[in-house]
Amino acid sequence: MLKIGEFSKLSRVSIRMLRHYDDIGLLKPVYIDNFTGYRYYSPEQLPVVGRITALRDMGFTLASIVKILEIYEDRERFDMYLANRQLELKEIMEMTEHQMRLLDTARERLRKEQNMSYDVSIKTIPERYAATVHMTIPRYEDEGMVWQILNEETGPLNIIPAEPCLVAAEYLDDEYKEMNVELIAWKTVKGEYPDTEHVKFKTLPAIKVASCMVKGGYEQMPEVYGAVISWVNDNGYECTGPMFNIYHVSPHETQNPDEFITEVCYAVK
Repeated sequence: MLKIGEFSKLSRVSIRMLRHYDDIGLLKPVYIDNFTGYRYYSPEQLPVVGRITALRDMGFTLASIVKILEIYEDRERFDMYLANRQLELKEIMEMTEHQMRLLDTARERLRKEQNMSYDVSIKTIPERYAATVHMTIPRYEDEGMVWQILNEETGPLNIIPAEPCLVAAEYLDDEYKEMNVELIAWKTVKGEYPDTEHVKFKTLPAIKVASCMVKGGYEQMPEVYGAVISWVNDNGYECTGPMFNIYHVSPHETQNPDEFITEVCYAVK
C-alpha cells in the first residue's frame, strides 16, 4: 500500500485534492488507520485517478465524474457522456467566437468613436406609391424573409422602381419583442400593378420625420436610435408613430457592412 504522500507524488494530485476526492466519494483510500487517521492507497488505484484527471481536463465536474466512473466499463454509456460533452463544448466555442466578434467590433468602434457623430434633421418624405408586405416574422434578424417574399412575388410583374427608389422596413410593435415581430416592408415603384398573395400596392401618405443618415454595419443601430430619440426630445418634437429604416445601400447591393447606408426615421410632430 502507498501512503497518501507517496500516492500524491505518483498520481500528481495534491494531498488536499485526494482528501476532497475521499470526502465526496470519488476516490476512497483502500485503508484508513483508525489510530493515526492516515490514508493508504493501492497502486491499482493509479489508473483510476488518471481517469479522474483526464475527465477533469475535459471539463467534467467532479459530480459528473462520480457518475461516469460508475459506468466506465459500459463503453456505450461512457461514449454518450463524451459525445454530450463535445456538444456542450461546441456550443461554448460558438458562443465564445460570437462574443469575440462582438469584442472586436466594440474595440474597432472605440477607435473610431472620436470621429463619429450622428446628424439629425427634420424632413418630409412625400406621398409615394409602393409595393408593401405586412407580416409577422419570428425575430428581427429574420427581416430578410419579407424582402424575399416581396422580390419573389413582384418578379413576374416586372415592376419599375421609383426615382429615387426608397426601400424601408417599418416595425409596428410598441416594444422590443423576442419573438413574433410585426412589420411592414415597402419599396417605392412607378406605375400600377395588381396585388399578389402577400404584396399589396398602395399610396403611402407624406410623413414628417426626424432623419439620421448612417454609414456602416447594423450593430450600431441601437446607439443611433438612442441618439435620434434624444435629439427629438431635446428639440421639442414628439414621436407620432413607429420608426422605420430606409435602406439606401443594403446587403442587396454589397456584402461589405462598412458600405451600408441606412436612414433612420422617426415620425414626429
